[in-house]
Amino acid sequence: MANLAKLEYAALEITGKNYLTWVLDTKIHLEAGNLGDTIREENNSSSQERAKTLIFIRRHLDEALKSEYLTVEDPIISQMKLCGNTITEEMLLEKTYSTFHASNVLLQQQYRVRGYTEYN
Repeated sequence: MANLAKLEYAALEITGKNYLTWVLDTKIHLEAGNLGDTIREENNSSSQERAKTLIFIRRHLDEALKSEYLTVEDPIISQMKLCGNTITEEMLLEKTYSTFHASNVLLQQQYRVRGYTEYN
């Protein structure tokens, strides 16, 4: 059980300060495990290979990143795809606007009116 918690390299920090080294380490380890194709667009990897890759990547993320990005947005998009809906850029923007913090309601309204596509 202790081996499951052992990381091959440093997890991606929530601040992102180790992002470049994390990406390089991730690519190298996936290539070494014959999973390098799973992170390329339009690949022919099996669902089992993609699942192994996701498990590997999730193990190497800061806990806060796991909970915020991998458990909130992915299921929403997956549910929309499963329902047969076509996901448009406008739908994704509206979802982003609706998740603004309560203190940013004015920003949310301004972004909507002016048609901004990026929120920092």
